[in-house]
Amino acid sequence: QVQIVESGGGLVQPGGSLRLSCEASGSIFDIYAMDWFRQAPGMDREFVAGVTTGGRTNYADSVKGRFTISRENTKNTMYLDMNTLKLEDTAVYVCSVDSVHGRFWGQGTQVTVAS
Repeated sequence: QVQIVESGGGLVQPGGSLRLSCEASGSIFDIYAMDWFRQAPGMDREFVAGVTTGGRTNYADSVKGRFTISRENTKNTMYLDMNTLKLEDTAVYVCSVDSVHGRFWGQGTQVTVAS
């Protein structure tokens, strides 16, 4: 059994900042990578950022320079620091863990950017 819990979403004005957290727990071993995806209403889910166990990071072009992903391997915890938020960043942000057991998904946390 694997549990993935996201937190940190909310309402923020354009230009503001938020920090999302993701914690994976349960019977999960040998994590390859932890990723953030997002899905806006009426849109397909899209990759936002990811970090491997070795610390390699990857970002979608739309968030490069504004978002920073980090991870605490010993705690299976991942963070997404989001700065200079834009209206188009509004979405449900979902944490995903890729491991030797397969890929697991959280329920998501809502981020709303509005003035």
